[in-house]
Order: sequence, then C-alpha cells, then structure tokens
Amino acid sequence: MAVRRVRRVIRKIDPWTVLKVSLVLNAIGALVFVLGVWVMWSLAVQRGIPDKFAEIVDNFSLVFTPNGELYFRAVVFFSIVLFVTLTGVFTLGAVLYNLISDVVGGVELIVLEETYVVPATRTAPLRPAVHVQTNGGNGGSGDTKTEPVAVVTDDD
Repeated sequence: MAVRRVRRVIRKIDPWTVLKVSLVLNAIGALVFVLGVWVMWSLAVQRGIPDKFAEIVDNFSLVFTPNGELYFRAVVFFSIVLFVTLTGVFTLGAVLYNLISDVVGGVELIVLEETYVVPATRTAPLRPAVHVQTNGGNGGSGDTKTEPVAVVTDDD
C-alpha cells in the first residue's frame, strides 16, 4: 500500500451549512441535556435526596424548596437559550473564518492518502502478423490466413 502526501487548503466554510448542521447538533444536545436532567431528578426524588437536602439547608436557616416543576422549567429555558446562542456563535464563527481566510489564505492541511496499487493484468504484447494467401483447393480465389511472424514468450 503506497502512501502519498497531499496538501489541502480550507479557504471557505459555507455559513448556511454551518447553520443547518449546528441547528441539528445543538437541538440533539439540548434534548439530551433536558432528558438527562429529568432522569437524574426523577432518580433523586425516588431516593429522597431533595428532601434530605432541604433538611440540611434548614439547619443553616436558609430557605430551599424542592420544586421539581420549577427546576425543570429553568432547565428547559436554559437549554433553549444555550441552543440559540451556540447556533449563532457557530454561524458567526463561520462568517468570521471566511473573512479572515480571505486575508490570510485559509488553513493548510497536509494529509497522507493511502493509495491501493492494483496489480495490472499482464497482457501479451502485440505480435506482428503476415497475411498469407492460401489456395481455396479448387484453383479459385484463395482465403487469407494470418500467421505470426515471431512468437514472443514471457519468461519472468
């Protein structure tokens, strides 16, 4: 397997593509975050952890109310804000990269490409031929017969 060194330059990143990809990935990330917090809160409530934490906080004369619905709303709001912010930052980053790459010339990457060398099928070289006139047997017009002048053999 042969390896060849190739130089690539990334000059432009399409902001529309970055927007679409970041929308999808950030939506998935926000959904995973909200579901993860919901599952963890459900497990914590089943174990009685928020109530125990409220008792500990009461000892320090602080107020803590384990209100799961309020916390879940805050987590969803935080996820939406983070989703919109990250999508905007990624798209703005693509636009800024395009502006900077116009001045600088882009990012140069050197990549090693593996090329698979397929063994070529060996064909016999072409042989010169001579056309020999043969008699048709009746003394009439003859047929043409092709005979090789020399036989070439591959002795490898």
